[in-house]
Amino acid sequence: MASSGRGRLAGKNAVITGAAGGIGLETSILFAKEGANVLMTDISQEALDKAAGKVKQLVPDASRVETRLCDVSKEADVKAAVEHLDSWGGLDVMFNNAGIMHARDDDALNTPEDIWDLTHNINVKGVWYGSKHAVLALRRHGKKKGSIVNTASVVALVGSATPQLAYTASKGAVLALTRELAIVHAREGFRFNSLCPAPLNTPLLQDWLGDDQAKRHRREVHFPTGRFGEAVEQAQAVVFLASDESSFVNGTDFVVDGGMTKAYVTPEGPAAPPPVNNAAKDRLD
Repeated sequence: MASSGRGRLAGKNAVITGAAGGIGLETSILFAKEGANVLMTDISQEALDKAAGKVKQLVPDASRVETRLCDVSKEADVKAAVEHLDSWGGLDVMFNNAGIMHARDDDALNTPEDIWDLTHNINVKGVWYGSKHAVLALRRHGKKKGSIVNTASVVALVGSATPQLAYTASKGAVLALTRELAIVHAREGFRFNSLCPAPLNTPLLQDWLGDDQAKRHRREVHFPTGRFGEAVEQAQAVVFLASDESSFVNGTDFVVDGGMTKAYVTPEGPAAPPPVNNAAKDRLD
């Protein structure tokens, strides 16, 4: 295990939004393991405290792990979170990961306007605010390189007959926004990439699918591996994008989907075994 002085992200200061669970928590664990100083942000202090406790349990020699409340739809919150790192030497990595997928999100006919606006305020404005204040911080501290990773989705790349139109449109906006910023700031050394996860094996998804085998099969059949993704598999990709190993990776739609978006007819047989999320462990391997 990397200590605070070693690792793929050694010495880098990072903000992670939506850090209390899922991809955000798994990324926080791996960032800490790889030597980064991490500010975990979310909208629930109770959830953040629990998540930070898990990070510190798994990475007891973590350099620095702190928490801060942040509603990414409010620019003042995002600005304050990024500026929290000024005393650390300034931000190096921004993971704009917070987002929502609302239960009342539907198609063009049935999605309420307030749900559309709420979804875009968080999923699009939040990414804009995070990107904006990351650039300002990188410039403020005279940084010659920085990495901003924005969570999009494969639904921005492929269509679905089970629509969540506000969510889909918001993630398409993230791809376009990220691509443009990658070009604008390339000569400053500030890289922007979108993470495009496939549907993940989360408690929310599993509760929704329940025992409905037909509903489950309708989705799983599109995965060549025969299974949904795990949050830790997304986090591994974020570590790469945040690190200097990806110095020539810029403006990409970084797809982590087990081959779903490249598949036509998928294999038969038992599903490939998934990895175990680190948050479910008592110690790291």
